Amino acid sequence: MVSLIGIFVGLALLIFCAYKGVSTIWAAPICALIVAAFGGLNLIDTYAETYMTGFIGFTKSWFPTFMLGAIFGKIMDITGAAKAVGYWVVKVVGSKRAILAVVLSCAAITYGGVSLFVAIFIVYPLASSVFKEANITEKLIPGCFTLGAFTFTMTAIPGSPQIQNLIPMQYLGTTPSAAPVLGLVTAAIMLVAGTLWLTYRQKQFAKKGIGFTGEVTATDDNEKIMNPLFAFLPLVAVVVILAITGQIIISLAIGIVLSIVTAWKKVMDYGFIKVMNEGAAGSMGSIINTSAVVGFGSVVKAVAGFGILTEGMMNISGNPLVAVALAVNVLAGATGSASGGLGIALEALGEKFAEMSASSGIPMSAIHRVASLSSGGLDSLPHNGGVVTCLSVCKMTHKEAYLDMCVTSVIIPILTTIIGIILASLGLVF
Repeated sequence: MVSLIGIFVGLALLIFCAYKGVSTIWAAPICALIVAAFGGLNLIDTYAETYMTGFIGFTKSWFPTFMLGAIFGKIMDITGAAKAVGYWVVKVVGSKRAILAVVLSCAAITYGGVSLFVAIFIVYPLASSVFKEANITEKLIPGCFTLGAFTFTMTAIPGSPQIQNLIPMQYLGTTPSAAPVLGLVTAAIMLVAGTLWLTYRQKQFAKKGIGFTGEVTATDDNEKIMNPLFAFLPLVAVVVILAITGQIIISLAIGIVLSIVTAWKKVMDYGFIKVMNEGAAGSMGSIINTSAVVGFGSVVKAVAGFGILTEGMMNISGNPLVAVALAVNVLAGATGSASGGLGIALEALGEKFAEMSASSGIPMSAIHRVASLSSGGLDSLPHNGGVVTCLSVCKMTHKEAYLDMCVTSVIIPILTTIIGIILASLGLVF
């Protein structure tokens, strides 16, 4: 019981540190040592062996994906390809449906493999321009972004190259397109429900006479926008090749090559080595932060109290999908990271989930999809890095815009996960 208390103390401190903006790079190992101390483990051995084994294991498995993804996003940014995708979506959907246009722009870019952190900077100038034209308050832009980038393209749509859809593969032996029907249905629920909420909020603001009052980020009117065909090609290639091969490294590598070939002059003008260097360097923060919280999870798994916690969680329901959803949501919320919480849960409980799958008859593909869906729930609490970055780019405060971010990226995804569990339990997986 003492070690169980230590787990909660360590988690609580990790949440507090994340909320205060403390880097998990040094906060996570300290919190892990607190857990180890309560569990009666040798602190030096725990750090050198248990913590670092988890840390290094995750880095070893996922560093190429993080690095290639960051490089791909950087090239799509500096060549204007991602911007061209956004402009094309707005043109097709229409500026009169500005909310849906911005949501789908985010979705197209992130489903194609661009990191949500990169997408924030790409989409904001487009969003502010479209919202001004439609006279919609800029307070809804963060909500549109979280709906388009933090939800269905990240966790639900089968074949997504986002890390939250890929991590379960390592632990469950599944594919990127696991439970395709379940994924598509839950994606549609999140998209429709989120859009309806934001539209409702738009009407409420309009009744109060509140429209667009912000500043539009300056853009170069003389800038030639890339042909949408060439802009979409690398994004589509990443998704298609991932679906065929199941290999994200190959998919991203081909996406990078295509993004360079289709905009060779812009890449050369910017500097080939420069863009590669900046992209690679940009991946370091994400992979190290996520590895740090996975290392924390390895220490949690090593103390006796974890057995009590696991047994209690598994006994809540005989359905492994419920256990998966609870574990991933709680840990994602604790760390403020979808990938971090997912990594901790599957590192600690992956084998147990596999056993429950075999005994219950629920396929591993359903567990994969529910685990991925669950990572996109409580992760988006106020201390989440993506939330903070989005508000910063949009020049908004939590008070001004977090309500809509919370509804679109926390409440709706959690409710959708519950629906997903019901559907999966009824066999709607395929």
